[in-house]
Amino acid sequence: MPTSSPPPSSPPPAPPHPPADGLLSAARRNLRDTGHALSHPSHPPTPLLADAPKPWQRLLPYAVVLALVAVFVPVTVTVLADQYGLNGGTAGALAIAQAAPLLMLAHRPLQAWWIIFPAQILGAVVLLGQDGGQSNAWPWTPPGLVGYLFLLLALALRERRQTLVGVWLATGTAGLVLYLVSPHRGTDNSLLLVILSAVVLVVGATVRERGDAQRRLAEQETISEAERAQRTLLEERTRIARELHDVVAHHMSVITVQADSAPYRLEGLSDEALEEFGSIAASARESLTEMRRLLVVLRSEGTEGERAPQPGLDRVQQLVEATVRAGLPAELSMPAGLEGVPPAVDLSAYRIVQEALANVVRHAPGARTRVSVSSDGAHLMVLVVNDAPEPTGSSPAPRTPVETAGTGHGLVGMRERVRLTGGTLDTGPLPDGGFRVAARLPLPPASAPALPSAPPLHPEDS
Repeated sequence: MPTSSPPPSSPPPAPPHPPADGLLSAARRNLRDTGHALSHPSHPPTPLLADAPKPWQRLLPYAVVLALVAVFVPVTVTVLADQYGLNGGTAGALAIAQAAPLLMLAHRPLQAWWIIFPAQILGAVVLLGQDGGQSNAWPWTPPGLVGYLFLLLALALRERRQTLVGVWLATGTAGLVLYLVSPHRGTDNSLLLVILSAVVLVVGATVRERGDAQRRLAEQETISEAERAQRTLLEERTRIARELHDVVAHHMSVITVQADSAPYRLEGLSDEALEEFGSIAASARESLTEMRRLLVVLRSEGTEGERAPQPGLDRVQQLVEATVRAGLPAELSMPAGLEGVPPAVDLSAYRIVQEALANVVRHAPGARTRVSVSSDGAHLMVLVVNDAPEPTGSSPAPRTPVETAGTGHGLVGMRERVRLTGGTLDTGPLPDGGFRVAARLPLPPASAPALPSAPPLHPEDS
């Protein structure tokens, strides 16, 4: 029995064609958006130049609109009555409707357009039946055309592009319709208004967008400056944290060594004391292990130079000598053998002198500088004073930096280090053109036990 062959497979359905009314839907949507833009201002009713810094600048828009109304109302009445033959009442009513809303240009230009534009069309319809208008410009009278251009300029300075396009299309459409119904086309100025309005709208929109771009750029620069200052502050705090961990690691190492060696140094210790010393040593070693891990994280973005022992007051003399070699006349006054200075204060004093000298090299090349470090037992005083910079060309440019390991954060770093130690910082210009940096760092009481001032340990050393 012959088998029936399967029916041929039907071809795949053709892709659906775009709906026939796709263009119509897009056009309706665009018209709806344009209508919404024409009926809803894109800015609050704040006056133009409301943010200007000076009072006369804020009052300038009001003075301009008052001058426009004072000029255009009487001029429009005169032109309508004398040239177009309208009676005084009709001419006055049209002049008020077409020119008085110019008072709104400073804060509500779109609402003013909704009054002036219909008033201009109404005036053109009224002039159709006037014999005196046969040889004059129509449908826009000369004062009406000029006043309308001022209105468009105010719109371009305040409204978004979609609103301006809608205003221009409405103006051109009205001119085209009036042109088609006008019996005196020889004096028609509809095309002239369309061209002039396009020019005014483009120029005004360009000025507005340029001003907006400048304001956004200024705001971005302000934000960038704030972010840069915050980043500088965080970088300096991270650097201080690394240095403090070096100091803490040193003290923890001393505690570990003392606790481990106590049974060998001290005789007759009880079992409880030995167990206590062992617990102290174990806790110190555990703290060192955690400190080592944290130091690895803090130093992950650092340089190998930061693994060197942290400097202190014993290196201030070398720092001043390096500054002199860099071309800056500097002198140091510091008593020998300052004692009882904690490592944190010792390091902070050195960094303050370093940053102050670096600032002098950068901002006051050739200025004579005096560095003074002294102590009254309760505080360590650090003073760096420089004279006014030498005139350009009278002193050689610095040949080398003060120190390659400087933070480069200037006064920000100084303030952070003084805040860390609980001291005070006084900086500012001097009457003779120089600059003064004075730091006052507290010292521990003389009776407080001082730990050995060995160089701090580092992760690879502990």
